[in-house]
Amino acid sequence: MTEEKHILTMLVDNEPGVLSRIVGLFSGRGFNIESLCVAETIDPRISRITIVTQANEPLVEQIEKQLRKLINVIKLRDLTGSGSIQREMALICVRAKPEHRDEILRIVDIFRCKIVDMGAEYYTIEATGTAEKMKALTNLLKPIGIKKIARTGTIALLREPS
Repeated sequence: MTEEKHILTMLVDNEPGVLSRIVGLFSGRGFNIESLCVAETIDPRISRITIVTQANEPLVEQIEKQLRKLINVIKLRDLTGSGSIQREMALICVRAKPEHRDEILRIVDIFRCKIVDMGAEYYTIEATGTAEKMKALTNLLKPIGIKKIARTGTIALLREPS
């Protein structure tokens, strides 16, 4: 069976130890978590956790069943596929030698990013978009010289009916 990327999102009680128990389910079964995002929802008593992992369908079904058994998990969904809106955010610090500045500004414009900080020898770029957009952007910036990068990983919401 082939492994594919799965995006699991869940609403959980915003209490100490909840995240540890959820991550423990993954590590205890040998699952790698590619990205993990956690934040309070509009209700401060509830947090949304988004986990991206690679696994085949039967294994994902098994982990979903285990997650649903946890008392602090309120709701769980697999948002893999087109029925969801998925985005990442990245801060990318790029070396900005004088001969590359115009090229960096063109890339920033094309990818609808913005420069949030600049110095004599660097630009820090803020970018949001799909994982594919982030990969394309970093591939263009690598030859110029990425000094450092911080990414949120994927966050996702179920698409509402029109």
